[in-house]
Amino acid sequence: MSVLDDLSRLSAAEEFFVYLGVDYEQAVVNVARLHILRRMGQYLRDSQEREVFARMDDEEVKLLCRDHLAKAYQDFIVSTPIQERLFKVHKDAVAPKTAPAKPFVPLTSLTGSV
Repeated sequence: MSVLDDLSRLSAAEEFFVYLGVDYEQAVVNVARLHILRRMGQYLRDSQEREVFARMDDEEVKLLCRDHLAKAYQDFIVSTPIQERLFKVHKDAVAPKTAPAKPFVPLTSLTGSV
C-alpha cells in the first residue's frame, strides 16, 4: 500500500498530522481544519499534474506530502480562512455584486384601447 493510498483512508485533520508527523496546535486546526486539508489537496494535485510522484519512491512521496501539509498549515498560521478564500462561499462574499435588473414596462403597455 502506498502513502497516497494511506492518505485517502484518513478522514480527520488530526489523522493527517499524526500520520505525516507534522506538529500542530489544536486551536489552529479547530478553526481551519477544512481549509488546511483543502489547501494541502491543491498542493497534492499540483504535484500530481506535474507528475512529481511518478519519479519518487514511497518515502520521498511521504516527505513531499509532509511538506505540503506543513505548508498548508503555515498558510493558515499567517492568514485566515476568510483571507485565503478557498471555498465558494468565501469567494462569493467578496465578489462584486451586480445590481438587480429593474423591470421595464413600456408606456404603451399601460394605455388601453378605447
